[in-house]
Amino acid sequence: MCLMTQKQQKHRWTADHIPDQTGRTFVVTGATSGLGLATTRALARRGGHVILAVRDETKGRHVAAELPGARLDVRHVDLADLDSVRAFADRLHAEHARVDVLINNAGIMAPPRILSPQGHELQFACNHLGHFALTGLLLDLLSAGNDPRVVTVSSVNHRKARIDFEDVHGERSYSPMGSYNQSKLANAVFGHELHRRLTGTGSPVRSLLAHPGYTATALQMRASTAALRVLLGRIGNPLLAQRPDQGALPQLYAATAPDATGGDFIGPDGAGELRGNPRRVPLSPTATDPETGRRLWDLSENLTGVHFALPATR
Repeated sequence: MCLMTQKQQKHRWTADHIPDQTGRTFVVTGATSGLGLATTRALARRGGHVILAVRDETKGRHVAAELPGARLDVRHVDLADLDSVRAFADRLHAEHARVDVLINNAGIMAPPRILSPQGHELQFACNHLGHFALTGLLLDLLSAGNDPRVVTVSSVNHRKARIDFEDVHGERSYSPMGSYNQSKLANAVFGHELHRRLTGTGSPVRSLLAHPGYTATALQMRASTAALRVLLGRIGNPLLAQRPDQGALPQLYAATAPDATGGDFIGPDGAGELRGNPRRVPLSPTATDPETGRRLWDLSENLTGVHFALPATR
């Protein structure tokens, strides 16, 4: 039994298994803290050129200073503001001929109801619409990349959510956690629908999904005006949650592992997918429903004004 456990653990994927990423360019949103910071550090250590797509450039420069010798560029983007997303994409086009991997990692969790500059509910705007727009605007750079991938970070919470297409911005009824869960389901639906469309058109770009399980990040600490939820986070995180460098493994696997394939959803291998090392896990039936995918895609195109330039079918 002991020998079997040791053998199994040899095959558990860790950051040490990341192949050499020299010559590859990554865009990581939300790269200054939590999962994004852990992802940036791991990729930089393996030789990757990482573009930190961040709202706070000062924090981004501090991260870059902590990793001397690493190839890091700091670029401003506010994922909740579609004008900022377009400006970021325009700058990347001016500076780069290709991008190899886009990691849609940034997110906010359970604030009071706030609207984005374009009038969209903030969590839906930042967690989903901003990443939908960014992916579409960078698709040509990704198509020119080497083993190009889009990794969209969802949550185990996507399985308890639904998308209220009649009230997606919470105008009639707003729940901070309900809207967060909706945005994470939107991430899952988008990643799967993007995979379906890319595959159907013969694109070289692969779309994968990942989730970190229960990971101690600043997200829970800023997660609401609800004092009880913050208190539970402060108590539960040190006792139950895994560290960000462990929680980032699923998205690092999706971004770099040679055997990761389009359409994969990668999460922790522990009980309830809350902790552990990366493995393939199932999406909810809603996330893979073709009609839900079509409806969300059409809605997202209408709200962002971004239409994906997919290549013709081979």
